[in-house]
Amino acid sequence: MKKILIILGVILSSMLLSGCEEEKELTTITVAEVTHSVFYAPWYVAINEGYFEEEGLDIEVVLTPGADKVGSAVLSGDAQIGLSGLEATLYVYNNQADDYLVSFGALTKRDGQFLFGDCSLKDNFKIEDLKGKSVLVGRAGGMPAMVFNYGLYKNGLTDKDVILDTSVEFASLSGAYIGKQADFVNLFEPTALSLEKEGYGCVLASVGLMSGEVPYTVFHTKKSYLEENSEIIKKFTKAIDKGINYVMDHSDEEVAKSILNSFSDTSLEDLTEIVKRYREADSWWNNTYISEEAYNNLLELMKYNNALEEEIEYNTIVNNEYNGHTSTN
Repeated sequence: MKKILIILGVILSSMLLSGCEEEKELTTITVAEVTHSVFYAPWYVAINEGYFEEEGLDIEVVLTPGADKVGSAVLSGDAQIGLSGLEATLYVYNNQADDYLVSFGALTKRDGQFLFGDCSLKDNFKIEDLKGKSVLVGRAGGMPAMVFNYGLYKNGLTDKDVILDTSVEFASLSGAYIGKQADFVNLFEPTALSLEKEGYGCVLASVGLMSGEVPYTVFHTKKSYLEENSEIIKKFTKAIDKGINYVMDHSDEEVAKSILNSFSDTSLEDLTEIVKRYREADSWWNNTYISEEAYNNLLELMKYNNALEEEIEYNTIVNNEYNGHTSTN
């Protein structure tokens, strides 16, 4: 009996050691995300469904408001990967950084804001309703403001037809609107839904659908890290692809349940509604490939806003080699 107990003890110890070894095999990756939003649903699905662990990665997420700050975190090594707009990588390159940022995986395909205003316009809103009106769009030079300005242009209007209020920081937009500083405001979720429920107005249109497809949010890293850690990048993008596929193949409620742990302050009902809105706005790519067409659209958007110092070739700043795709389809 004693011999049997010893054998069982050895087996149990071996199993425990094996489990510890498996945990030690996970590679920790720090990701600096520019904001925490349901707009990035496939990213949070990948985290909560364990897709990164399946690839041998342990993800540490650090909220880093501001695309410039995300870029700085990656360049300094505080984070290995950044999640922000691709424009951040263009700015870094134009600043002559030797070890510049390279975008390797797409997530969102358009702006995630919603135009918010008087509910009387909800059922029959037209872009012409903005003529002569004021819109809170965030700070001048920021991507949200630039995208909205470009969206006006694509729909036959300019900033001469619409008053673009750029005096308010992103985080204070809802408060400024409630204080009646402007007729309309551009908001991300869940802020828009929250203001709706409080009776301050209604979502009238998707800014992303107004402005078209661009690589609005991408994953990027330093050129040297990409070259030296190709297997990690392959595993990372594979996990993101799994998250994207989950979102495409599951209902709004199922997606909301998957990401609920990442948004504990938001009810399942509200999360489901927000996921639905972003799906209806065609917010996500089908995979992580960053297309040249979308890249060129971003350059056009930035040139229209006088925000592009120098055009950078697509293959210089974008690398699809590690995401396993040859197109967005």
